[in-house]
Amino acid sequence: MKIVSLKDIAVTTTSHNKVGLKKQMIAPGAIPHLVQFMQAVIKPGEVVSEHKHDDLYEIFFVEEGIGVIRIDGKKYKMEKGKCITVEPKEQHEVANTGEEELILTIFSIKV
Repeated sequence: MKIVSLKDIAVTTTSHNKVGLKKQMIAPGAIPHLVQFMQAVIKPGEVVSEHKHDDLYEIFFVEEGIGVIRIDGKKYKMEKGKCITVEPKEQHEVANTGEEELILTIFSIKV
C-alpha cells in the first residue's frame, strides 16, 4: 500500500516543452501498464506542444479551468468535468485558453 498527498509531492515540468507543471502521484513502473498518474497545471496562454505516444493511452480529466486539446488536427473544448482519452499514435497538444489555471488529472497507460 502507498498513500500520497499532492501537498507533499515536488513540482516538475512536462517532458514535451517544459510548459505545464506536474505532480506525479504514481511513478513509472509502480503499477503494471500505468506509466504515470499525475496532476498538471497549465497557466493561462501556455501550450503543451504537439506530440504523440506510440505505445500508450493518455487520459485527461479536467478538474478546473478551460482549454483546447487538438487531436490529429481537430480541436476539442476542455472544461471542468470532461474526460478525454487520446489513443496511441494520435498527435495532440493542450492549450490553456482561459484566464485561470487549467488543472488536469492525467493517466498514461502503456499498451
